[in-house]
Amino acid sequence: MDGKLPEAGRVSPEWIRHADASRWASAIAGITADALRADLAVGDGARLLVSGGTTPAPVYRELTLHGLDWGRVRVALVDERWLPPGDADSNAELVRETLLDGPAAAARFEPILMPDRSLDESVRTANRMSRPASIALLGMGPDGHTASLFPGASSLAQALAASDDYVSFDAAGCAGAGAWPLRISITPAGLAKARHRLLLVRGEPKRRLLERAIAGDDVSELPVRALFALPGNPLQIHWCP
Repeated sequence: MDGKLPEAGRVSPEWIRHADASRWASAIAGITADALRADLAVGDGARLLVSGGTTPAPVYRELTLHGLDWGRVRVALVDERWLPPGDADSNAELVRETLLDGPAAAARFEPILMPDRSLDESVRTANRMSRPASIALLGMGPDGHTASLFPGASSLAQALAASDDYVSFDAAGCAGAGAWPLRISITPAGLAKARHRLLLVRGEPKRRLLERAIAGDDVSELPVRALFALPGNPLQIHWCP
């Protein structure tokens, strides 16, 4: 994938609006549980890809209430900040605190950060462990990034074109990356293998940004547009005020 969406490959997303945050979280958790349950019924297990940030936390808490065979579920991250393992600002810690609780603690968690491993070694491990996911839960920043694919980053073009599922990503100079410019991120190639992909967004500013994203085709301007060209089931956008 280069900087523009090919018209032939573009798939219109399914936009689902929810009345409030409670119904939004409940509906997404239900869809996620159903996707995991479907794969558990026909195979050896299921795989869930999750994002960090504060937006999906209520969904994760709701998901823990669903009766799943969590011991057969693998949970992996779509991206991670390059931080010491166990750092409070890591995406892994948010997932541990909000999702891997109660019965869901039986799930097999695959963090990206490993003690005593370099960035390159961590990327190789993430790629070696990666498998097609039952469902991927994604977010979008106010700059239009998803996962750790930040607009304006020197690493963006290479990440968009990568055939590997995960790459290292340097977001130096990107305001949206905050104090953590060095990242490991899933790529569009990695997300293409997920059976279902949900984009979780809240609030009017992000609704307007998504409308702008859908109307255009420049992925380098708004990397979230990469989700509109992935094969298989169309992207579901779940929005609430």
